[in-house]
Amino acid sequence: MVPALDRLKFIAPSWDEIHLKVLKLAKVVRESGYKPEIIVGIARGGWIVARLLSDLLDIPDIASIRIEFYKGIAETTRSPVVTQPVSTSVRGKCVLVADDVSDTGSSLTAAVRHLIDEGAAEIRVATIHVKPWTTFVPDYYVAKTDAWIIYPWEPYETIKSLTQKWMEEGLSLEEIRQKLIEVGVKKEFVEEILPLVVEEGSDLVVELESE
Repeated sequence: MVPALDRLKFIAPSWDEIHLKVLKLAKVVRESGYKPEIIVGIARGGWIVARLLSDLLDIPDIASIRIEFYKGIAETTRSPVVTQPVSTSVRGKCVLVADDVSDTGSSLTAAVRHLIDEGAAEIRVATIHVKPWTTFVPDYYVAKTDAWIIYPWEPYETIKSLTQKWMEEGLSLEEIRQKLIEVGVKKEFVEEILPLVVEEGSDLVVELESE
């Protein structure tokens, strides 16, 4: 079960730490004997992982797929939908799907189903991290964590998500600034991005003006 926000742990791996984890991930793939012909990165977190694996496994063919979550009429939960199909043909090919984390597992499940429909000969999945509650355990991964992962390529997304959650809990913007820095977001990003996030929502603007 996903822990509540007030009980969440946070980790903030650096670019160098990510690169070393993907180096280890590439080694695991190589030692398994699997010979992918193309790497498909799931937008957007999987793009960086796919690019690094492309280099470390010396596989120049790389493609993208995008999956978004929508709630249909009479549905109570959001469902994954492929909104950008795989960007090149995978028919008859051995595919390695790359993503940053298998969290719920829904995106990876949808991606694999799509690639099967597109005629891939074999599909295996590689991620850096795995959450203990995932419904999809990748073929390859290097770390398991129940923490909220603050990846270095998504500071805006991280600040926006956490700000919205903490505002709902009644925290002031100054408290949010401090908490963002405490959990591992670099101060420079907090100072630059938090005001932009505040401008996006009227509730946040009201809070800012009341300080």
